[in-house]
Amino acid sequence: MELRQLRYFVTVAEELHFGRAAERLHIVQSAVSQQVRQLERELGVELFDRSPRRVVLTEAGAQFLPGARDALAAAARAKASITGFVAGTTLRLGTSTGLGDHLDRIMERLVPQVRVETVSASTRVRVEQVLDGRLDAAFVRGPIDHAGLRRIPVWDDPLLVALSARHPLAGAPELALADLAPYPLRLTERRANAPLVDLVIDACHEAGFEPVPGPVSSALSDTLAMIGSDTSWTVVYAAHARQLRSTRVVFSSLAAPGLSLDTALLVRSEAPPPALEILLAACEFDDHDR
Repeated sequence: MELRQLRYFVTVAEELHFGRAAERLHIVQSAVSQQVRQLERELGVELFDRSPRRVVLTEAGAQFLPGARDALAAAARAKASITGFVAGTTLRLGTSTGLGDHLDRIMERLVPQVRVETVSASTRVRVEQVLDGRLDAAFVRGPIDHAGLRRIPVWDDPLLVALSARHPLAGAPELALADLAPYPLRLTERRANAPLVDLVIDACHEAGFEPVPGPVSSALSDTLAMIGSDTSWTVVYAAHARQLRSTRVVFSSLAAPGLSLDTALLVRSEAPPPALEILLAACEFDDHDR
C-alpha cells in the first residue's frame, strides 16, 4: 500500500468523481483509476460502487476512509518534522542521458525544497557511487541486484523510432517493428546500455527478423545526424525525443504493445537519503500527463 494510492482514494472519495479527482491531482484519470484498482486488489474489497452515472463509496470504502485520512495526515506530520533538516541538505543525484523532460520536471519540483547536485555517469559508475555514498540516489534502467541497494521503480519510458524525414516510412502514424526489417538499425554498443539493446534486439527477433546492423556512434546526436541522411533507424526515449528539434528526423510510435523500459531510483538499503520522500514525490507523474 502506497501513500499515493491513499491520496488518490481520498480525493476520489471527496469528489465522488474520477475525472474531478484527476484534475485536483493534476494527473490523467486513467492513472487515478489504475492506482485505486490496485489498492482495492491489495485490500481484497471494492472501495467504490462505480456506475456510468455516479461513483459512491461502498460500506468498506466508508470504513476505510477515516484511516486513510489519518495515514496521510501522519505522513504529512512526519514530513514536516524534517522539513528544515531536508532543506539544509544537498541531494547528490546520479543521472543519465535520455531522461529528457522527466529530469526538467523533477528539478522544478525539487529545487524549491532541497539543494540538488546532478552527476551524469555510466550505470556502473552510478551504482558504485551510490554504494560508497558519493551519490545519495541515482536513476537507473534495467535490473540491479545488490544486497546493499534498494531499487524503486518510478516510471516507464516508452521508446519511439527515429527516422529520416524523407524515409519511406516517415509518414506513418505508427509503425510495426517488422516494417523496419529491411532498414539498418543504428544502436548503441551493448556495454553502454545493455537493457536497451537487449530489449530492441529481442523484440526484433520476436517480430520475425534479425536487424541489419548499422554503424555505431558514441553520441545520439551523431546517430541522428546520420539517420537524417539515409534509411537507417534507431530508438529514442520518448521523454528525450520531446526535447529534440530537427527538420531532418521524425519520431514515430510503435504499434501496440510498443516498447518501453522502466526507470528506477537506486538508493542504499540501510541509509536512504533524508530527501527520499521528496524525491519520490517529484518523480510521481503519469508519462501521458502533458
